[in-house]
Amino acid sequence: MVTSMTGYGQAERSVAGFRLQVDLKSVNHRYCEVAVRLPREFVRYENTVKQAVQQHVKRGRVDVFVTVERDRGEAPALEVDWALAESYTQAADALRARLALSGGLTIHDLLSLPGLVTFRDKPDVADEALEAELAACALEAAARLAAMRQREGSYLREDLSQRLQLLEQLRLQAHRLAPQIVQEYAAKLKLRIQEMLGQPEPDEGRLAMEVALMADRASIDEELTRLSSHVGQLGRMLEDSEPVGRKLDFLVQEMNREVNTIGSKANHAALAGIVVDMKAELEKMREQIQNIE
Repeated sequence: MVTSMTGYGQAERSVAGFRLQVDLKSVNHRYCEVAVRLPREFVRYENTVKQAVQQHVKRGRVDVFVTVERDRGEAPALEVDWALAESYTQAADALRARLALSGGLTIHDLLSLPGLVTFRDKPDVADEALEAELAACALEAAARLAAMRQREGSYLREDLSQRLQLLEQLRLQAHRLAPQIVQEYAAKLKLRIQEMLGQPEPDEGRLAMEVALMADRASIDEELTRLSSHVGQLGRMLEDSEPVGRKLDFLVQEMNREVNTIGSKANHAALAGIVVDMKAELEKMREQIQNIE
């Protein structure tokens, strides 16, 4: 199945009053590259998220964005750093005793001290349970990403199939034209020899030899045969269930090489037009293939 390398997937989970959300965005890339962006408290789960994504992605660059927010309506949980509170209190007592100050720390004073009371930015669950929820969320987002990539891939496959059919039609036109090229060359060569020598009929043996040499140099039968083979291979690859992007890219390069050889060997106006149309279709196919996994 042809799969595109571009797509988007999203999934979310609710965990202990928090909402986990995983967003995936993929683009074409030569290899499989997964870049994960996590909140600081979740950095240790980066490899878990990456492995979940790689179950559905074999090639392409995937940017993973993980966000953690409190569920709406949930009161923010506060945490008190008791060790820091005791340190502040001991420091206040020492200052009051040494400088003969009166009064003491009030609750207002304590709440205004930096770092003493903080919001809890992480669900209050066991690390293993949190990691499992995050992995499940990433796996669901990756599955949705893969589904979108497959839908995009079906459009690419249809487009490539149509262009492949057109390319085969052009190849058949060139195949029908190939014998005619030699015949036209023989007639032109005979006329030119007559003009140069001023003879009504040139040496038929020498003429046949020249035509045979030209036919050998200008023959495009081998190139057309290889091109036909490549067309068949590409058509079969479009039905393959494995990632075929790299194979398709290589095959189109080979097809383009054969077409260039055809154009250089046969100096013929009609064939030149066919070669131009072939190269235009191959270039469009190459651009599409760059986005296939």
